[in-house]
Amino acid sequence: MKVLLIGGTGTISQAVTEQLLTQECELYLLNRGTRNHMLPFPVKEIIADINQEEALVSEKIENLSFDVVVNFIGYEKIQVERDYRLFHDKTKQYIYISSASVYQKPLLNYIVNEDTPLGNLYWEYARKKIVCEAYLMERFRKDGFPVTIIRPSHTYDERKLPVALHGRDGGWQTIKRMLDGKPVLVHGDGMSLWTVTHSKDLARGIIGLMGNSSAIGEAVQITSDECLTWNQIYAMIAKALKVPLQTIHIASQSLVQCSKFDFRGSLIGDKANSVVFDNRKLKRLVPGFKAEIPFEKGIRETVSYMLSHEECQTEDERFDKWCDRVILSLESALIMIEKKKINMKDL
Repeated sequence: MKVLLIGGTGTISQAVTEQLLTQECELYLLNRGTRNHMLPFPVKEIIADINQEEALVSEKIENLSFDVVVNFIGYEKIQVERDYRLFHDKTKQYIYISSASVYQKPLLNYIVNEDTPLGNLYWEYARKKIVCEAYLMERFRKDGFPVTIIRPSHTYDERKLPVALHGRDGGWQTIKRMLDGKPVLVHGDGMSLWTVTHSKDLARGIIGLMGNSSAIGEAVQITSDECLTWNQIYAMIAKALKVPLQTIHIASQSLVQCSKFDFRGSLIGDKANSVVFDNRKLKRLVPGFKAEIPFEKGIRETVSYMLSHEECQTEDERFDKWCDRVILSLESALIMIEKKKINMKDL
């Protein structure tokens, strides 16, 4: 199988790259080449900016065709329109990595499958993915463009900590707060249901759909079947760190209102919702598929890797100070409430 990955070194795409390199696959990566040195095996590189469409066609892929093209970095309609122009006659299957955040928010049913209506009032990222999906499916219906849409949810690997709240520099600051004995913020009461999926499991699902004619014209979600509360997720992170867990629970809407960070989409439009993913469609298309890495095992590997690799330990002072201010404000408010209760008893 001859495969082109657009990207190839991100959280999801690197796992796909590494697994394909162990199989009988002629693998090409189309990217700028800045992170290809991180891959364990050499690949066939097409070093280019995919946004430079004319130069790419004339110089890099003019005489190439593929069994499968996968785009991991398509966020705008103009990007998938470009891909259609580039690859409509150069591939037997085009796989677009969308997102499970496209599903209707607020949800009418916490059990989610591919028939759940699309629509997210709270997150522009999700709405753009919906637009991209709609364009690609229109090209399938009108022109026979062989598209498969994949909807992953919250995905992590050894370099990415799957937390609900973080600043611009990722999840390391949550680990540092735990190690320093400081409390961490958890949205709501921490009891909403969520699913986190290891990138290696997601990659096996994506690869199972490659070259699968039954997946053409279909949208398929790929997640673990494990369903955890956010309290359990944070508790497992603390357990992997071998430290006690201290949590402060704050209403999701309050976190959105008191933060300069963009939590409205990622919380109200995604992680604050209880969701259980129904993966029967994937298992029908890829018989024998099963997510094999339980979160408790996967997070131990993530924590171990991040603790031993300084490049993963980017501190985020702005996020840390914000957490401290929110916690201090809550504690002050609780003291005031207690004082008022005492005063009321004196009346």
